[in-house]
Amino acid sequence: MTIHNLYIFDRNGNCLFYNEWNRKKQAGISKDEEFKLMYGMLFSIRSFVSKMSPLDMKDGFLSFQTSKYRLHYYETPTGLKFVLNTDLSVCTARDALLHIYSALYVELVVKNSVTSSLDSDLFCSRLDAFIRGLPYYSPRAA
Repeated sequence: MTIHNLYIFDRNGNCLFYNEWNRKKQAGISKDEEFKLMYGMLFSIRSFVSKMSPLDMKDGFLSFQTSKYRLHYYETPTGLKFVLNTDLSVCTARDALLHIYSALYVELVVKNSVTSSLDSDLFCSRLDAFIRGLPYYSPRAA
C-alpha cells in the first residue's frame, strides 16, 4: 500500500501545492504542464459525472481508478481541490483529504497569519507527518 502524490488546486486551476512520496514514474513534461493536464482532467471528469449520473449526486465525483493507481478527490465549498493518488489497495482516502483540508490547511494556513502559505515549513512538515502516519502509507512501495 502506498501514497504517490498530492495536488492542491485553487478554484481557478492554479496548483497551490504539490508533493510526492512514492512516485515511481515521472510524467515526462514540466510540472506546470502536468498541473494543467491534471486540472483539465479533473474538470472534464467532474463535468462528465454531473451530466451522466443516473442519480442526484450529493457528493459528486469522489475517485476513479486505473489498472495501476486510484485518484481520490475532495472539493471544498470554496472551490479548493485536493487530489491524492494512491495504489489500488486504498479504497477511500476521503477522511484523509478532509483532515488535510480542515486540520492542516484551515488551521495552519487560513487561520494563521504567520503561516500564510502552503509552502511554509510548518504546513509541509505537518502534512508529511500526517501522510507518513496513515495506515496505507508505505515508504518501500513496489
